[in-house]
Amino acid sequence: MGTLEIVKSPGQRPAESSAEQCRRKFLRFFPRGFEDGKYFDWERSYKLLAHQQWQQVLNRKAFQELLKLEKFTEIASEAIRVESRTNLLFSFEKMALRDAVREREGAETFSRGLYDMLFGGASPAKRFDRWCGAIESLPRKQTRVLTHPVVTVFPFIAQPERHIFLKPNVTRKAAAEYGFDFSYKPKPGWDTYSSLLEFAQVIKRDLARVKPRDMIDVQSFIWVIGSEEYR
Repeated sequence: MGTLEIVKSPGQRPAESSAEQCRRKFLRFFPRGFEDGKYFDWERSYKLLAHQQWQQVLNRKAFQELLKLEKFTEIASEAIRVESRTNLLFSFEKMALRDAVREREGAETFSRGLYDMLFGGASPAKRFDRWCGAIESLPRKQTRVLTHPVVTVFPFIAQPERHIFLKPNVTRKAAAEYGFDFSYKPKPGWDTYSSLLEFAQVIKRDLARVKPRDMIDVQSFIWVIGSEEYR
């Protein structure tokens, strides 16, 4: 029998993968990728500035010293002050968190939980779930404090080389657009967060040509793909 040949019409192109379509969408807004000046202005600069401010006031050494002196309210206040200069949390989340750490007990729970999350010796899974438990135990008046954005925003600001910020609706939409099976549960916990970290690694691998530097770039990419702001 002869060899079967598949003849393509002159204008026919291979179908783009979902990942490639997402990359092309990102580059439509920012043609120079993560080096684009507009990308810095719109997405990266304020997140990077928050990280730099965090490093000035709550780097590991400074955090340790404040814990030793039991300055829990100061730790919580500094963390909230740095985050407040971003638009990462919704206003109701910002207010609920401020109320929850206003008194010493809540501030201590927050401070010790966050230090353990960032620098503790247990596995990432145990540290993250303990952090979620600490946030869940904070006193609250009306609005719940335990949300995916609240538990991920501080690790993201503190250690963007390692941690990523989760906006559930945008991330779920971006994962669907990308063709990634994002394992999401409404209640924050390691299962959802580890799935997000896996998604982030897939994006970093697929975007190697445009060289994402850290999770700020990855989170910004996810935001562009899933947000209604980028239609």
